[in-house]
Amino acid sequence: MIFQWAFFLPIILPLCLAYGALRGAIQMAERVMEQIVTDVIPHSETQTTVDKYQM
Repeated sequence: MIFQWAFFLPIILPLCLAYGALRGAIQMAERVMEQIVTDVIPHSETQTTVDKYQM
């Protein structure tokens, strides 16, 4: 069992680190794009309405 850990750990550890870093970068890019869309695209909620009591 110790031999298996000693043999496979140098292979598995860098792969896991690279996968985690890549996945984190992709998730952060998605969050940034969602925030950009939220901030830049105007919402339909900001339309002006005429109040009938102001006349």
